[in-house]
Amino acid sequence: MKKLCAIRDVCRALGEYEQDFLNVHSISLNEGMVLCSLKEKRLSSGEIAKQINLTCSNTSKLIRNIEDKGLIERVMGEEDRRQMYFSLTQKGFEMVNEIENDNIPLSGPLKKLVK
Repeated sequence: MKKLCAIRDVCRALGEYEQDFLNVHSISLNEGMVLCSLKEKRLSSGEIAKQINLTCSNTSKLIRNIEDKGLIERVMGEEDRRQMYFSLTQKGFEMVNEIENDNIPLSGPLKKLVK
């Protein structure tokens, strides 16, 4: 039972953080994780899905939403022109910087994760 209660507390803290994140940045936590994945290099949608642990279908929806906000762009593969990659736009880099410098507090068990 102790583990279950700890998991409940983590879920509650994540839910609170996700709502605060949405209020501050106007993007969902999953959208933010996509941006985080693209910070260092361009990735295919399948690679993004693996990094954020979502299905390819859900990842495709996220990518469309983020593209519509002007935060990422599609780039054709150089070797295989059928392959699509995604990279941050200037606006996307600015959002990543904003996220890295935000002051959204972590609560409960999440406090222990980041120092």
